[in-house]
Amino acid sequence: MRRLTVALTLIAGLAFAAPPAGAAGPEQGAAPQGAAPKEAPKPPPTLDDLFARLKAAKDDPEARGVAQLIERRLDRSGSDTVDLLANRAGQALKDKDTALAVELLDRVVTLEPGWAEGWSRRATAFYLLDDQASALADLNRALRLEPRHFEAWAALAHIYMASDDKVRALAAFRKAQDLYPRMGKLREAIERLAPDVDGRDL
Repeated sequence: MRRLTVALTLIAGLAFAAPPAGAAGPEQGAAPQGAAPKEAPKPPPTLDDLFARLKAAKDDPEARGVAQLIERRLDRSGSDTVDLLANRAGQALKDKDTALAVELLDRVVTLEPGWAEGWSRRATAFYLLDDQASALADLNRALRLEPRHFEAWAALAHIYMASDDKVRALAAFRKAQDLYPRMGKLREAIERLAPDVDGRDL
């Protein structure tokens, strides 16, 4: 989930002419007269800030940009070893070696059981193995750890749809939409399901 590094070079040792005798020079360390004070750098937005921005986004490009920032935060396990294993599991999924992906993700959730994304990724692998029960269990574990994981809610909805559990599917889709109102195709899925679950207007 890419960094740009900006190098700043500070040049010191500039020679200044001494003030004439008796003339009062500027106090050492004082800012030049009329210069605006430097503002302290703003701290990066918190995850709570990003979720609030996602919910309030005015258009799709803004929402996608904020969602990507959230995903990058959620992708951080806090462990280099776990990140390496997760990346290898992702490559295994691309190579269609799903069994290896599950094996690697087993180690991920063992090493970092508090990382919601690890459980979400293993749920994907289980789903690809047609093990829906294990996928559901892992998604629910991920959502207990991070209830705002909108991708996990959407995945949960799709699994419920596959088993024709429209009531739970609709509830999960609506939860994902509440967190990420502009998430692609959620509105269409909800509009298709709502008449069957909520009843049709007469």
